[in-house]
Amino acid sequence: MVEGIHRRDFLLATGGLAVGMTVNSTAAQAAGPPASSGGHYVPNRAPLQPVPFQKLPPGAIEPRGWLAQQLDLQVKGLCGRYDEISDFLPYEGNGWVDPSQGAWEELPYWLRGFGDLGYVTGDTGVLTRAERWLNGIIATQAPDGWFGPSRLRTSLEGGPDFWPGMPLLAAFRSWYEYSGDERVIPFMTRYLQFQDAQPAEVFNRSWGAFRWGDNIDSAYWLYNRTGDEWLLDLVTKMHSGSADYVNGIPTWHNVNLAQGIREPLQYGLLSGDPSHRAATYRNYATIMRLYGQFPGGGFAGDENSRPGFGDPRQGFETCGIVELMHTFEMLTRFTGDTDWTDRCEELAFNLLPASYDEQQRVLHYITSANSIQLDDRVKHGQFQNGFAMQAYKYGVHQYRCCPHNYGMGWPYYAQELWLATTDNGLAASMYAASKVTAKVGADGTPVSIVADTDYPFGDAVTFTVQGSARFPFYLRVPGWAADFTVTVNSVRTPARAEGGWVKLDRAWRSGDRVKLVLPMRTTTRVWSDNQGAVSVSRGPLTYSLAIDERTEVIGGTAEWPELAVYPESPWNYGLVADSKFDLVRRTVPRDANPFTHAGTPVLLKGAARRIPKWEADSEDVVGLLQASPARSTQPVEQVTLVPMGAARLRITSFPSVARGGTEWRYRTRVTASHVNDGDSLEAADDGRTPSSSADTSIPRFTWWDRRGTTEWIQYDLRAARVVSTVSAYWFDDTGFGACRVPAAWRVLWLDGSTWREVLGASAYGVERDRANLASFAPVRAQVLRVEAVLQPTFSGGLLELAFGRRPTPVAR
Repeated sequence: MVEGIHRRDFLLATGGLAVGMTVNSTAAQAAGPPASSGGHYVPNRAPLQPVPFQKLPPGAIEPRGWLAQQLDLQVKGLCGRYDEISDFLPYEGNGWVDPSQGAWEELPYWLRGFGDLGYVTGDTGVLTRAERWLNGIIATQAPDGWFGPSRLRTSLEGGPDFWPGMPLLAAFRSWYEYSGDERVIPFMTRYLQFQDAQPAEVFNRSWGAFRWGDNIDSAYWLYNRTGDEWLLDLVTKMHSGSADYVNGIPTWHNVNLAQGIREPLQYGLLSGDPSHRAATYRNYATIMRLYGQFPGGGFAGDENSRPGFGDPRQGFETCGIVELMHTFEMLTRFTGDTDWTDRCEELAFNLLPASYDEQQRVLHYITSANSIQLDDRVKHGQFQNGFAMQAYKYGVHQYRCCPHNYGMGWPYYAQELWLATTDNGLAASMYAASKVTAKVGADGTPVSIVADTDYPFGDAVTFTVQGSARFPFYLRVPGWAADFTVTVNSVRTPARAEGGWVKLDRAWRSGDRVKLVLPMRTTTRVWSDNQGAVSVSRGPLTYSLAIDERTEVIGGTAEWPELAVYPESPWNYGLVADSKFDLVRRTVPRDANPFTHAGTPVLLKGAARRIPKWEADSEDVVGLLQASPARSTQPVEQVTLVPMGAARLRITSFPSVARGGTEWRYRTRVTASHVNDGDSLEAADDGRTPSSSADTSIPRFTWWDRRGTTEWIQYDLRAARVVSTVSAYWFDDTGFGACRVPAAWRVLWLDGSTWREVLGASAYGVERDRANLASFAPVRAQVLRVEAVLQPTFSGGLLELAFGRRPTPVAR
């Protein structure tokens, strides 16, 4: 068991290699892919730094097995048919093909994934529609290089909004690589020349300011094909003028981070400055240390990452999942560091499949490691945005960005399974059943390799070579693999992995077979920075409690039903400390979806005890974790764990339990007359000490935007107790907001069904920057309420509110 250390930190601490790798031999050389200017697929031109991998063109990789199934669901589901639903995607009257009309990021987001979906599946309907859009967009290009909606030319402080064009450039690059359309190079050249003519200040505006890494990648792509040196000057202008990721983290918006953390390393391919590479590694480590202390590979970014919101019930936006996968895919190609590849698989297997329903017709905005109910209600103690974020919807306007953008996830993943190497070889970078056809060897001989596997549900991958040539064949060894075996034509080949790669260099003949076995062991991890919670993994799969799920149609249509999911079995289990887990393999239909309860071929069984006091809060959100090991005297039960990606409802970050553990305490149930949709009901009872009344670094409760009214906040203490004091630390944002301390307030308690004011109360203070303590005649009560009269024209709120009891005087 590895305690209190992030998986990536663990890999670095052990030299970046998995434990137990064996000796080298002449048959399997110990060398990772070199970074050079060789290869058959457009290497980096000088002065760009060479990289070890080159991306194969779309269509070179044929996905099979469960991945082909997920892509087929996507063709038939939301992404493949979203233009039938979304009012942002009609062709006629769309600003991307008619510049006089309005449009923004929705079509670019969708088309990027939609086009690549066609290239990897070959679906003629998708290909025909994607080509129509691309032709229409090219036709809008003006003589100065601008394309698309004219109003975006001046929409940001009188200057252009470049952000929506960034995903479209990626769409055009994929189209060129797939089709060879000769119009793309001059089209992109003219557009980037338009960018180069802009003043520096336009590069640091709005969303684009944090996402220029996307555009830098397009500029490099174009430079490697044209050699136009002005493109490198433009890259420097983008980097210098945009948000600074080199000297820190300039934003805490989850999608900005998912895209932006790679920007310093990308620029480092031009600058050659090692500090730029280091900044990307440092920023990722910082984000995960602060907000990624739970399983699944994501981080707490339910819009923005916020201090005080790091429990595993926090979630990661679907846009963030697919963008971070894309970042990891790019960083793998740029660095050859298999830690990035491991992280991509972690997201793909454990978070992405649960972001949508089993038929991929609808999705939700946020996916969490711990989530016990997916309903259509705003969650004031959990998420930041003022709308419901967890019900499954087609979400054209409710979720807007995510359903348009999610489609890139599996198509991009399929295209990164195999990579060309700069020494004229091939690398199996990520594992799924597939067939790759690529040029290899000194003379670029085309060969194919077929990968047969049910990975990540099984531990063996068999590769069959079709064609003859001498070339190096690289196999990735994941960081979780304690050991592995390689056989060539049934002969075991002693092998050592360097930098996470095994190199097999030989003259290959058609029919040669390579078998890689990555024994998967069940392991637990203690998240010391998040209450000592425990998660369970086997290979790349993390496992969640199998909660019986009841799915209810709450809206939509028969074709596109909006769904809520409710628990039908207990979920409040802790894992028995140091218990063992048994693997259960089961036979499922060949066409079963493995990312469902019914279709997954692997389960785990383990020992657990109920924690009765671990409850949902007043809005049916799973209660916050408390310290492990937790005390439980409940009977030991055998519980079933399913792969995290197969669980729509899930407990994945478990308390551990022991008879002598810490007593779990009931959480106060907090309700209010009103709460701002971006604030937290539970903030007033979270025990955090404010630095001032204007402290915005911790969660807060406010009645915003109620002004001048009488409002209340209510505590259900869960059991009657004697109370004689109250302490109120008021929120007051004088100078930058419209919340003030109240004009007056009082304490009420519930006597049966009657509210009564406490008696003998001392002054109810309204001082700023301090806890205002008031005492009153003792009452025995379970439910208490603070009623506040807000100042005229102002709102108000609380940073901390606590009820207590005066110490009993000691007789002398």
